[in-house]
Amino acid sequence: MSEPHLRIVNVVGCRPNFVKLAPLIVEMKKHREIRPLVVHTGQHYDGAMSDVFFRDLDLPEPDLYLNVGSGSQITQLSSIAQSFEEALRDLRPDLVVVVGDVTSTLACSLASIKLGFPVAHVEAGLRSFDREMPEEINRVLTDAISDLLFATEKGAVENLEREGRPRERIFLVGNVMIDTLRMSAGNVGRSAIVGRLGLAPKSYAVLTLHRPSNVDDRAALTHLAGALEELQRHIRVVFPIHPRTWSRMEQFDIWQHVSSMPNMQIVDPLGYVDFIRLVRDSLFVLTDSGGVQEESTALGIPCLTLRENTERPVTVTEGTNRLVGKNRERILSEGLRIIGGERPPGRIPEYWDGFAAQRIVQALLANKKEIKNFYRSVRERELCQKAASRA
Repeated sequence: MSEPHLRIVNVVGCRPNFVKLAPLIVEMKKHREIRPLVVHTGQHYDGAMSDVFFRDLDLPEPDLYLNVGSGSQITQLSSIAQSFEEALRDLRPDLVVVVGDVTSTLACSLASIKLGFPVAHVEAGLRSFDREMPEEINRVLTDAISDLLFATEKGAVENLEREGRPRERIFLVGNVMIDTLRMSAGNVGRSAIVGRLGLAPKSYAVLTLHRPSNVDDRAALTHLAGALEELQRHIRVVFPIHPRTWSRMEQFDIWQHVSSMPNMQIVDPLGYVDFIRLVRDSLFVLTDSGGVQEESTALGIPCLTLRENTERPVTVTEGTNRLVGKNRERILSEGLRIIGGERPPGRIPEYWDGFAAQRIVQALLANKKEIKNFYRSVRERELCQKAASRA
């Protein structure tokens, strides 16, 4: 009789999840011992922020779509956890894999642990040490309850050890986002987005903006708009705008100001392939996104991060990233340095080599017996509870 499959539910909810999950699914499908399933929570319910990434990354259609939709963070957390709890009772996985630090990550981890299903967290141990960031809370709590922890860098391993997580549960595997970059290189090379937008390589900067601390605060967003107005006088700024960012600009009466800037080129959200091509051919990037900090480092593109801190310090210490916060003078001076030909030195961090997913799957297979035992303990507890209720 053949050995039973390792039934793994992989959770996605929004753009960063799709990018991180794609190489894992590809790698899992290479092994007959694994049966991967995909559950989409629907945290990103806009097609421009969700469906296009399934197409670009050749992800399989989700096995289950929870369709939770919009709402406050607490509303989404509750809705996702409740819906995922019901899904778990039907799917009965051996393991739940969550990635990143979004609301879906924490909600599905909580639901899994409460029902007794083991959780593996991909991208564990990253810390900004800023508890005002919703993502930081998600990261800390998810790591505290996860059974297997897959880290992208040595600093993340140190954070987990300092927080008391058992060393045997921590695996330094590298960065799955870099796996996706390598997997997608051919498609990125064929993208016509730069020409379609009427751009020449290295003649523009790319801007992304979506963090609540930047866009949900009228004063912060107004201040950033002023800094960008100064910068766009020196270089074209291409701005694929996040739906929530556009909504806040409208709400705060900033939209007309930003959209009328002569050298600000605002475009709809882009799919993964077009966005990476846009970044690859840019002179530099301005962002508040953790993932873009990593992607720009891997591509060797200078990055100015519009935050006071980062949970990805290796992009600063080893990569091409610089923290500039919301300081108008610093944003302008750092941008002008790059325009003038100064590029920050940088190298690709250790293990960011395109084989992170392979290392993760190898670790899962090496721990297959333990993972199966987790699942058996769930079944045994349920049977005992049923027997007790009949007594």
